Amino acid sequence: MSHKVILKKYPNRRLYDTENSTYVILRDVADMIKQGKEVEVIDVRSNEDVTAPILAQIIMEQVKKNNRILPVSLLHLIIRFGDDVLRDFFENHLEKAIQSYLLYKRNMSEQFKIYLELGMDFSKVAKKSMEDLSPFHSLFEESSKKNKDKDKE
Repeated sequence: MSHKVILKKYPNRRLYDTENSTYVILRDVADMIKQGKEVEVIDVRSNEDVTAPILAQIIMEQVKKNNRILPVSLLHLIIRFGDDVLRDFFENHLEKAIQSYLLYKRNMSEQFKIYLELGMDFSKVAKKSMEDLSPFHSLFEESSKKNKDKDKE
């Protein structure tokens, strides 16, 4: 489980890290998250959770630096359908999709590392993997088997 850091947001827009007893800037918050920490931002006046707007602000700062995180077409969809359709998608599906992708990427990197350590010939492994992963593999296999059976008759 990731470590949670509680930040307090003051009216002057300053953020206070309660764990380290120091003021932080948005870049510091982004660094905390990159280190695997989870942040929660509480407004000191209203005692409301304002984490989402602060994280959105961090993303917007990255976009300003010309780091296109999201395609413009997706941003249009978010604005057009944000409160209805996309909220459900983001809450229920996008996070799982990204987590699945990251798990797949990590597993493939680990497999690749093992193959390198074993000194395996990747051309044979890649060919076998592609055959096994092909959604049409069983279809061609059955067709080939039927043709062989017809030739025997």
